[in-house]
Amino acid sequence: MRKIWLLGGVLISLGMLLFVGGYGQSSLLMNAVVPSQKPPLPKKIRYEQRTLAQSIAHILFIPSDRRFLVTPAISEKVATVEEFSQKYRAIAILNAGFFDPVNQKSTSYIILSGQIVADPKQNERLVNNPKLKPYLNQIFNRAEFRRYLCGQTSRYDIALHNQSAPAGCQLIDAIGAGPSLLPKLTSVQEGFVDHNNRRDALGSNQLNARTAVGITHDGTIVLVMVAQKPSAPADSGISLPALADFMKTLGVQKAMNLDGGSSSSLYYKGKTFYGKINSQGNVVKRPVKSVLLVQEK
Repeated sequence: MRKIWLLGGVLISLGMLLFVGGYGQSSLLMNAVVPSQKPPLPKKIRYEQRTLAQSIAHILFIPSDRRFLVTPAISEKVATVEEFSQKYRAIAILNAGFFDPVNQKSTSYIILSGQIVADPKQNERLVNNPKLKPYLNQIFNRAEFRRYLCGQTSRYDIALHNQSAPAGCQLIDAIGAGPSLLPKLTSVQEGFVDHNNRRDALGSNQLNARTAVGITHDGTIVLVMVAQKPSAPADSGISLPALADFMKTLGVQKAMNLDGGSSSSLYYKGKTFYGKINSQGNVVKRPVKSVLLVQEK
């Protein structure tokens, strides 16, 4: 009996050791396989430069992150994007709406904080121009880049000026230009092209410096400035149809053209890129009336 009792004690002790050892190994195993819950890294603005067949494209991808705000700005007098940067200290600045260089008034609608700050109907050189009178209704309803406030969330869109804001959303900021590039090119509908009268206000099919803004399916804002090549200023740039196709390759679903030609300019992190090249191969630094600002909240 004494041998049996001793044997039982040994077995119980051995079982306890196995239990304790197993529990410790299980704890270590659990600690090893459960990853630490680290917050996702914040998305960053991405700049790309691409050499195209007849131009150089400068591209900024602005992630749909609450840290960044894309809004228009207007100057009392025309100014370069570099001068806009000194005033607003923005991360990036892109030229935007159309304007009359003679009276320095906007020919595009601009809305800031829900208020119209530039009304093309108040531009006398525009409304009194006999060549433009047949197109005024279209000019006053061109495409614009918009920022809505839907509850507490900012939402961006591209829509015609007369289009209402979505249900539950308030129009906060907007800047007009046009025409829309995607989902389709609407040069005729917006009064830029009139085939019957052989009118093409933007030289749509000609090569030129161009500027555009687009929105991808996940809400990323894409800013594009396509520059001419210094080695061939007379034969470089991009047409509007080609610009629309290029925006599509960037994953853009909605896009609109902005003021181009000599106005084409992009500022990013202390460096400025200009799109228009003169016959001597030098960049043209044309002051503009309005811009799109990229700021960090």
